[in-house]
Amino acid sequence: MFKVGKIEINKAILLAPMEDVTDISFRLVCRELGADAVYTEFVNSEGLVRKSDRTHKKLEIVEEERPVGIQIYGAGIESMIEAAGIAEKHNPDLIDINAGCWVKNVVGHGAGSALLKDPPYMQKMVKEIVDAVSLPVTVKTRLGWDHDSIQIVDVAKRIEDAGAKALTIHCRTRAMGHKGEAEWWWIPQIKEAVNIPVVLNGNVLTAEDVKRAFDETNADGVMIARGAIGNPWIFSESKELLNYGTVKTRIGEESKIKICLRHLYLAIKVKGERRAVLEHRKFYSGYLKGLYNASQVKQALMSAVDYASVEDILLKYLEQLRNYEVSV
Repeated sequence: MFKVGKIEINKAILLAPMEDVTDISFRLVCRELGADAVYTEFVNSEGLVRKSDRTHKKLEIVEEERPVGIQIYGAGIESMIEAAGIAEKHNPDLIDINAGCWVKNVVGHGAGSALLKDPPYMQKMVKEIVDAVSLPVTVKTRLGWDHDSIQIVDVAKRIEDAGAKALTIHCRTRAMGHKGEAEWWWIPQIKEAVNIPVVLNGNVLTAEDVKRAFDETNADGVMIARGAIGNPWIFSESKELLNYGTVKTRIGEESKIKICLRHLYLAIKVKGERRAVLEHRKFYSGYLKGLYNASQVKQALMSAVDYASVEDILLKYLEQLRNYEVSV
């Protein structure tokens, strides 16, 4: 059971925080398609403290996406405490501490998974943040810095002792990045060691992966990251598979195109038309994956700079797909 503050969900399926992906528009789409809770992009504590407008914008949330967590990252305890206080004013349902990001420009400053090099310091950071805010605090981390330094069971105990209300484990080490198979077998060991909810993350790319993760590990929740990009219906498919033993409603080409347009429409409301249309280009490969003649359509979409043009291209493509199906 994923029980954090007022949130109480059996077999929770969560949208992971992802930089340049999980903005309000994408979070709303995922909630509409069945995600039980969503997280913001990870937010730089130093940027919040320095009052960076771009960083502060990442804290914005809307009621329709709840439950939603704001994830913050940083190396300094004082700046993380201040950042947590700033985040709390935006009234999320929880504050999540990023202790798992593996990219160089984050770990190089002692943040993200670099915190795994010093578990006592990580514990101190979590405790001081917990003591400083009234919202539930959770933590997302990895198995360890590398395979020679995996201490995740001890880290989990420290996180629980510090007062965190849940722990998400990306089941790879920092050295693995996104490579190799995620080592899900650690989850049962971690669950035996702590009483707080434990969420599995890593290598969750299909609805079948979600079900297998719950079946094999008894995790309290499963967090989906890259598996949701261009494929946000993974949440609705996973729910059907868990509830009925089969995916009753496979998303077809018409629904994929309509969801893509819905995502863009929501992004425009937040970012403005031109910026939203330009930034949406990174999602087309996912939304159109496996569809007939998709490469030519993606090329055409790369030149579109307004919603009407994107809609026109995609609706004409949908008609082309219908005609193709009739002819084969």
